[in-house]
Amino acid sequence: MQGTIHNRNKFLDKIASQLGRPRRTAGVSRPEYHFQPQHEIYKGASQDELLEILKTQCLKIHTTLYETDLAGLPSKVKEIAAEFGGGPVITWDDERYAKWGLGSLLKEEWPSENVEVRVWDHLKGDENIPLAENAKIGLTISEVTLAESGTVTHFTTKGRGRSVSFLPENYIALIPKSTIVPRFTQAASWIRKQHLEGRDVPSCINFITGPSNSADIELNLVVGVHGPVRAAYIVIDDL
Repeated sequence: MQGTIHNRNKFLDKIASQLGRPRRTAGVSRPEYHFQPQHEIYKGASQDELLEILKTQCLKIHTTLYETDLAGLPSKVKEIAAEFGGGPVITWDDERYAKWGLGSLLKEEWPSENVEVRVWDHLKGDENIPLAENAKIGLTISEVTLAESGTVTHFTTKGRGRSVSFLPENYIALIPKSTIVPRFTQAASWIRKQHLEGRDVPSCINFITGPSNSADIELNLVVGVHGPVRAAYIVIDDL
């Protein structure tokens, strides 16, 4: 649904008057810059090369990166979760978990082992917050992944609460190898392409680079101040 813009012309007219000129309503074109280095960095890199760049960056952002295929994904998730201390685990309401073979782990295996699995339910509203806050692990999926900075991208929708990656002590991000791009430039282009193709792009998009890090006080690095203490990326070979 497209929203309604109120008082746009009045607002723009006031800005133009402060600039001492009439408002331009036509003849404005996007500038073409001769140098655009943002498109050249890692241009032409293969997915394998981008993965190596991502691995190197993960070492710098205190994030452990694992690789697996779809067949090995359930056991890898279970292994990492055990290293993080087990449940409770909170996940999104996302059909991709079942599609990637995690349905049995989330709905049968973990519950049978007394590992509590919580699923973000938008109908419960704020009741989800303490469930995420008290979870040991948040399990999420990256829509597009930036190799240069080691950044995963989350689309926050009614079934994919932001708190799933923000409030638990640890979080695990599932990264399809095909989603890895060089840097933010390509990620922004990909998101715009989704919009132009009529796909549902949420108003809240979160770019997350490893666990919470802060060095505001005397440049002393402290991990976990504003979010998870530990993070793990699982790159899934989907090519």
